[in-house]
Amino acid sequence: MCSYIVEKAKLFGSAKGPNGWMRIDTANVYYDHPFHAPLDHALGIDFINEAEGARERVAVELSAESARELVAKILAALESGEVEHGRLAHHATATVAAE
Repeated sequence: MCSYIVEKAKLFGSAKGPNGWMRIDTANVYYDHPFHAPLDHALGIDFINEAEGARERVAVELSAESARELVAKILAALESGEVEHGRLAHHATATVAAE
């Protein structure tokens, strides 16, 4: 049974899809039956630009174990990167880019 439960995350970034690089502003995150991955259930993430009509997307389907490993590695990379490059430098860069 599909749950159709989707968590939305607002983003500021880019993703590379079949037509090259695109801006993304939203990630739709869900845990349900996958479309392609050979799993009973998968964590799916669709990266889209909702502001431009979400015509394109970059999608991933991960096993629960892989998703947890990815979350741990994302947090580890952010922590070490912010220590190395300075947390305030990244915040200032993101603020300027958003304006």
